[in-house]
Amino acid sequence: MTEEQKTALHELRDADLDLKDIPEQAGARWRRLSELIPEGNKLQVTLRLDPDVLLFFKATGRRYQSRINAALREYMEAHRKNG
Repeated sequence: MTEEQKTALHELRDADLDLKDIPEQAGARWRRLSELIPEGNKLQVTLRLDPDVLLFFKATGRRYQSRINAALREYMEAHRKNG
């Protein structure tokens, strides 16, 4: 990013964001990780994540990959319900 873009991003207010394409999350709740992990085997994949996203999850400690999976599952389930 250019310095000008960084400054514009830093000065961006919540009211300036267009959130119309994001499904409503009212009433969503986070569940225990153990509730979200399916019993079957998992598939190993290569996934590219933004560095700050990966660092955030790694900073949460062991089993950070399971937490990433849980967050993706919550997103998937929310979108299935909302069409």
